[in-house]
Amino acid sequence: MYFEKFPQFAYEFDMAGKSKVVLISDITRNVRFRKEILSNITLYDEYDIKDGETPEIIAEKIYGNSQYHWVIMLMNERFDYIADFPMSYKDLLTYVDDKYGVGNAYDTHHYVNSKGFVVNSDDPDASSVTNLQYEEGVNEAKRRIKIASPNVISNIMKQFNDII
Repeated sequence: MYFEKFPQFAYEFDMAGKSKVVLISDITRNVRFRKEILSNITLYDEYDIKDGETPEIIAEKIYGNSQYHWVIMLMNERFDYIADFPMSYKDLLTYVDDKYGVGNAYDTHHYVNSKGFVVNSDDPDASSVTNLQYEEGVNEAKRRIKIASPNVISNIMKQFNDII
């Protein structure tokens, strides 16, 4: 749905010594939400992504159409399914093992004081934060997203079509 409206151009491919011309969508078009729309609290709701939910699942749940997944991604300026969305807890544990080494999840990542500021280990108010705790915090910060209110989705689609 997102790329269907993009203009197309002919591109010549060399396939096994034969020339073939194919119509390609111009994905270099840069479509974004205007900053004033993103900052207007009345146009969106906040939503906490549950384990296993993808933008398609959320779009189906909120808008009744999984094809609106791109609205969710653009609204939140998230473009990478892997890096920009939270992992399941099982995937997070695997990620921590891969990143820090098996058995190092509970090693100290850094220290914080009671106000949450990063401090040196010799600070009298220092508490250690493990690798797992740190990565859990990073992962959890990805859960809260903005969802365009369903009553403005037709306006979003009109603006998108006007831009394209």
